[in-house]
Formats: sequence, C-alpha cells, structure tokens
Amino acid sequence: MQLIRYPDPSQWDELVSRPVFDPLPLLDRVKRILLDVQTNGYQSIIDYEKQFDHVTLNDLEVSEAEKAEVHNLVSKELKEAILIAKQNIEKFHAAQDSTEVRVETMPGVVCWQKATPIEKVGLYVPGGTAPLFSTVLMLAVPAKLAGCREIILCSPPDRNGKLHPAILFAAIVTGVDRIFKIGGVQAIGAMAYGAESIPKVDKIFGPGNQYVTAAKQWVNLQGTAIDLPAGPSEVEVIADETARPDFVAADLLSQAEHGVDSQAILLTTSETLAEAIVHEIERQMDLLPRKEIAAKALENSRIIVLHSMEEIIDLTNRYAPEHLIIETQNYIEIAEQIEHAGSIFLGHYSPESAGDYASGTNHTLPTNGYAKAYSGVCLDSFRKKISFQEITQEGINRLGKAIAVMAENEGLDAHKNAAIIRMS
Repeated sequence: MQLIRYPDPSQWDELVSRPVFDPLPLLDRVKRILLDVQTNGYQSIIDYEKQFDHVTLNDLEVSEAEKAEVHNLVSKELKEAILIAKQNIEKFHAAQDSTEVRVETMPGVVCWQKATPIEKVGLYVPGGTAPLFSTVLMLAVPAKLAGCREIILCSPPDRNGKLHPAILFAAIVTGVDRIFKIGGVQAIGAMAYGAESIPKVDKIFGPGNQYVTAAKQWVNLQGTAIDLPAGPSEVEVIADETARPDFVAADLLSQAEHGVDSQAILLTTSETLAEAIVHEIERQMDLLPRKEIAAKALENSRIIVLHSMEEIIDLTNRYAPEHLIIETQNYIEIAEQIEHAGSIFLGHYSPESAGDYASGTNHTLPTNGYAKAYSGVCLDSFRKKISFQEITQEGINRLGKAIAVMAENEGLDAHKNAAIIRMS
C-alpha cells in the first residue's frame, strides 16, 4: 500500500482515482446472453447454468424439501447472528416509514403524496468465493417492510445444484416469496424479462461481478429499474494520533479482501501513525485466508499524509467514499463537515463491518463517487411516491389565471383552455 506524504492539491484527484473498468469489451457478450434469455426463456437459463455454474438442473426453483433441510445445515451460532442482524435492520428501516404529506397550497387547492410499494422486486445475491447472505437481509427486510407484493431472489447454485445454506436460511427467515438457483447475467435476464415460472420484476437489487453489473445497466436501459449504479467496493479512513494502528489496518484490510478491484484510502496528518499502519497491514495481511485478493486490492489503495484536517475534509468530499470511517478524537465535529459519503462510521469502535452485517444500517451503498448524488438503499428504495391533488371551484378560480398565463407563454393553448373552461 503506497504511502504518500503531503501531495500538492493538484495531485489529489489522481491519487484517489478508482480502478478503471471499461464495460464495453464484455457488453456484447452480456447483451447476447440477455437476448437469448429474452427470446428462449427457461431452457436458455438452464443451458447457461450448465455452462457457467457447471450444474445441470431441471427445475431452477428451490424446492420445499430443500427449504426444510437447510435448518439442519446452518449452525446454531450463525442462525442466532443472522436473527440479531435481521432484528436490527428491521428496527432501523421501520423507523424510516414516513407519514403522508398533505398540504393546502392555497384555498381550494389540496395536494398530497402517498407512498406505495413496488409490486415485484428481484434480489440478486452472489454466492461464489464470498456467499453474501448478509445481502439477503439488507434487501429482503426493507422490501418486506415496504409491502412489496412479490419478492424474488436469485443466487448461483454450487456444483451439487444447491444454494449456500446461509443464503437460503436468510431468504426463508426474511420472507422471500420465490427463490431460484440462477447466477450471473442469466439471473438478471430471468428477473428482467420473466421466463415461464420465473416472474418478471419491476426493479432489481443487489451486487455482483462486472458481468452482473453490466447486465443490470443494460436491462435498466430497456425499462427495468435497478437499485444503484454499482462499482467496486471502497472505504476511506480518517485517522489522527489517537487512532490505534491495528484498528485502522483491520478496517483497510476488511475492504481490500472484498475483491481485487476494491480500494482503501487512509487520510491522516500523522506520519508516525501512517508508518505504523503500513507495518500493521503487512502483519495482519499475512494471516488472512484471502491475502492474495487483499494484496491486489492494496495496489489500488493509498495512505496519504496531509497538512491539516481541513485538507482531509476537502479531499474526502471530493472523493465521496462509499464507506467513511472517522477514527479521531473529534469525530463528530469532522462528520458534520462531510457532505458526500454513502455511510459514515464514527469513533474507534465502529468498524465498517458492523454496517455490513448487523448494526441496522444498509450496506447497499453508492460507489465510484456516486455518493455525491445517490443515497444508499433504504425503505423508500422499495416504494414509489404518487402525488395527488384536489381542486375545488374556488381553487380553480384562484389558480386558473396563473395556469392560463403560464400555458399561453409556453405556446400550449389547450393547457390554457383546460383551466379557463373550469373558471366561473
């Protein structure tokens, strides 16, 4: 992990640039698979499962027998942990439920807004080197709270044709309606277009590799909504001399082990701390089962020593990290000056992994600088809001002239007439 001391501000953007990913070379392949799924349906999905997941399946849906046996395949300790996380995620997301907005904007003109659930949602959950059963909780819990009528989940099976037991257990306890053994691009196509028993959904959520990301982006152009523009995961840590080097190193490595294209950034004003963290990263990384992945990710990562906390805050707002950990004495004061971040973790005892799993906040967050414009997944992600208005005779008499003048000046006479004809 490169240590950079006091760079000139003109270098900042380059130093925190993300790993570049060009989707164009794989987009043609993704489009061919999606077109095949759209045209040939269920059988094409079975064929792609054989090709990519190396398993031959006759029925892609998880059976009741498989659901029953999974309770014996997950340890009691993991079940308890999943249920604690589920409870906290429910509490946090239930608190986001807003009341109806109703306003009389002028006498006789009443406007209001009502939140209604998205009818059918599809959840994609990776199941490869890191089976993300935590993602099931992050997506299915708010979907259920929002009142979505049908929740579909797709996840790749193993070579025995089974889903990872923890993914299946989490799907069951969160109330997912239909669970399918489908991975990759073909899963996104199945949910976007529908295929025999697999329902077509209105919005697709969930992370995935570059192929899954490209597939989501393509079906979005064709009319299926998606959760967020997705990219490799990232973390930034702000640390001062009160931070413990072993804590900070663990936080940086916890992000680096996600994937080779992940990124970890440390900003500090202390050269002594920076050097201690470099040594601590080397020590801890040797103990990690995924150290090769982490080591590759650290090639994209930086430790940057700056002159002041003001510079650190400025660079942080430029970078707009997905995850931001503030390990300083005055973390609240610093946090109040952060304008762009997906999720912020405060103090020395708030690891990013708490938000990934069990504290209650959602871990589906904007990456690649999109935190400047996007929020993370929340209860509202599974709803859409409809506006209503009711205008009385008095109301149209008061408002009609303004409508008519504006419509006339836009050259839309029929709009003008629709108001004038109602005025007494």
